[in-house]
Amino acid sequence: MTGKNTICLWYDGTALEAATFYAATFPDSRVGAVHRAPGDYPAGRQGDVLTVEFTVLGIPCLGLNGGPAFRHSEAFSFQVATDDQAETDRLWHAIVGNGGEESACGWCRDKWGLSWQITPRALTAAISDPDPAAARRAFEAMMGMRRIDIAAIEAARRG
Repeated sequence: MTGKNTICLWYDGTALEAATFYAATFPDSRVGAVHRAPGDYPAGRQGDVLTVEFTVLGIPCLGLNGGPAFRHSEAFSFQVATDDQAETDRLWHAIVGNGGEESACGWCRDKWGLSWQITPRALTAAISDPDPAAARRAFEAMMGMRRIDIAAIEAARRG
């Protein structure tokens, strides 16, 4: 890794699989170096993947195959700003349809337990509307959604 700040994400032996999925799903994403164990160790064998350098949406990450001791939680998530309903749907369905699960208000979790906020820019604009009543209506509409429906948000915003 060449940057000073890299997000390290813990996996239970699936860092390369996760990195490969992210690289195929998100723009400006790729898999970089794969580091393998140079010898046997208590939890693995020579040649096992230890870490994977990858980039998600331009953000440098390191996937660490640390074992089952720690799990991801909603305390950390990637927030992805989408430009339209097609992009929102594509990313949402890629995550949920690949063994992930839906959550509320545009959040979903991938099959490795990592949380994603698939957030249309239209939603951010609606809940930031200078008209407090319009912002409240959009916010209340969002609260009842899983995948964000931009047309429904905009309709709520208009009243």
